[in-house]
Formats: sequence, C-alpha cells, structure tokens
Amino acid sequence: MKAEDVKKIAVIGAGDMGHGITAAFLMGGFAVAMRDIEQEYVDRGVAGIKRSFDRFKSRGKLSEEAYAGALARLSTTVDLAEAVKEADFVIEAIPEKLELKQSVFADLDKHAPEKAILATNTSNISITDIASATKRADRVIGYHFFNPAVLMKLVEVIRGEQSSDESIQLGYDLAKKIGKVPVVVQKDSPGFIYNRVNEPTLLLLSKILEAGSPTPEEFDAAFKPIMPMAPFELMDYVGIDIAVHGLNYFAEVVSEEYKPSPALEAYLESGNLGKKTGKGFYDWSEGRPQIDLSKATTEYDPNHLVALQLNEATKLLEEGVAEDAAQIDLAMASGGGAPVGPFALGEGIGYSVLLEKLEEIHKKFPLDIFKATKTFKDKAAGS
Repeated sequence: MKAEDVKKIAVIGAGDMGHGITAAFLMGGFAVAMRDIEQEYVDRGVAGIKRSFDRFKSRGKLSEEAYAGALARLSTTVDLAEAVKEADFVIEAIPEKLELKQSVFADLDKHAPEKAILATNTSNISITDIASATKRADRVIGYHFFNPAVLMKLVEVIRGEQSSDESIQLGYDLAKKIGKVPVVVQKDSPGFIYNRVNEPTLLLLSKILEAGSPTPEEFDAAFKPIMPMAPFELMDYVGIDIAVHGLNYFAEVVSEEYKPSPALEAYLESGNLGKKTGKGFYDWSEGRPQIDLSKATTEYDPNHLVALQLNEATKLLEEGVAEDAAQIDLAMASGGGAPVGPFALGEGIGYSVLLEKLEEIHKKFPLDIFKATKTFKDKAAGS
C-alpha cells in the first residue's frame, strides 16, 4: 500500500494528542474517524479541533471552505470496531501504559482490515512490545507526534523489530503529505531520537538540585537571554512530575544513573509540580515568573547543554538508532524549533570546545552518562 491508496485514517484517543493528530490529517485532506471510550471525551476532542481550526482561520491559514470541508471529513464514535472497520492507517494516541496499549492493539488487530497499518504515538514505550499483542507485527510502527500535534513539525517514524520497510515508508510518506517533517528511527530504542538526546540535560538539572548550587534561578538566568524558556523554568512549565516520570523510565530501561535525585523527588512529594499547581521552582500564581538576570551563574553556559546533547547524539549513531548525523539534526531542529541540531552546532562551535565542556560536567558529576563517547573524542581530535 502506498500513501495515495490511503483513503481513511482512524485515530484512537481524542485527548490533546489524539485530536491534534486528527486535525492535522483532516487539514491534509484525509477522512478521519476519531474514537474515545466515552462520548464526553469525544466531544471534548471535537471542540479542540474546532478551536485549532478557528485559530488557523483567524490567521488566514484556513478558508471557510477548507474549514467546512475538513469538518465534513470527520466522523466520531465510541465504538472501536466502528472506527477502524474501513481504515487504511490507524494511529493510537492513548495514555502511556504498556498493558493498556497492548490491550487496544489486540482489539485493533481483531477489527481493523488486514491491510491496515497500526501506528502508536508513544513517546517512549517499545514498539516491539506493543506489536507483540498483534498477529501483524510487520504492520505495526511507531508514529511519534509532538505536542501540539497540529502545529509541531517533527514525526518520528519508528521501526519495531519486525516492522516492514513498506510500513515504515507508508508512515513516512503520509507524514510528508500532511506537511510534517518525518525522521525514521532505525532501531526501537528508549526515547527514540528527540527525547533521548534531551534526557541527559534533565539529569544534569536533577544533579544540580542535589548539589544545591547554583539555584534554579541562578542557573536559568545564565540561559534566559538566548532561550524563550530557561531549563528549570521549562521543567516547571511542563510539570516536575513529568520530569520525574521520564527520569525513572530512563533509569529502568537505559541506566540506573538516571534515577531522579532526592532533591527533585522532594518537589513531587510536596505537591509543588510547577505551573499546574501554581508553584514549583518558581511561583506561577501571578503568571510567568520573572527571572533576575543579574543572578546568572558563571559556572554553566549554553555550551554545556550543547555538549550533553551532542554526546548523547553520538551514542545514537554508535547504536544504529539513526541512519546518520543529518537525520538526528533534522529531528532535533524540527522537534524543538531550534535553527540547527547538535552536530551542526558541533561543527560551528568546535568539537574540541564542546568536549572540554562535557569533561567539566563529568568532573563535577562522574557518571557514565556524562562520559564522552569514542565518536565525540574522535571528532574533537579531528577538528
């Protein structure tokens, strides 16, 4: 099956990711059936789609005719079998719980047409583990959109151990067709590309909290002039609980060194989770916190974070997770809105300069995760 053969998409889950993915495919000209377990959730998802379309229309990016046409291609249901009965491509976007996803995929396998590709929007869970619940592992792929899915460009198209080339190509081509930037993840590996490259930064923040110096504001003040959201501020914004969950997941599947520090877990235990609770590292009760730039630490600078990203990116090359450095750079730039990825930054800043920064971090926190890879050292030696 090729992209031009795909007439109907089914999206399982109408939450933020589900309705965002649905909106993206509707705007791409596809008929989409969106399903959730209760009508209340479905209605909420439809309202979310309409809000997105309203914003696009107000900015002149969606005409009245296109708006009406997109909504006319949308069907909704609480019946999973009904949603997928004529689908060519199914995208699951439900909570990040392996057992739940496996249960849904077993049902999808039973009810979706034999030719249909089953895709999971998981951000971390093994595609191979999810596919094991089906009798069509060759037609199960990872399909990781980023939030908000209707706006963000990156889609990681992830190969499970048994995913066929045809299935991966179809996912890639469909993402292109709806205006996304697809990047193929060649190996089913924790965090795939984007989240994996960023996780060591989260670990560094956890360790800095444990060390007690610099404070979150002192650290952020050094980064705020060049970032829309500084690192601790961003963790507050996303949710400290999300950060702790991510670190615990990586501690289980990648390295025990990722285990969140007691200092970070203390925020979780206190219930101060950041913006969502009104307080975390900062007070959000009166809106976005004001970071005092005069408090900026001189102990860390942006090149330290580039060094961490670059080092982790070289691990993905060594492990065969990505085809080449260009694909990693494309993923990192498209997923986070940065102008370039870590390898391009390495060329621009200098690998030897960044290696020194990485070694400074490793000296402070002597973890294997912060140790320079052979690839990084070789690039620094040749630069």
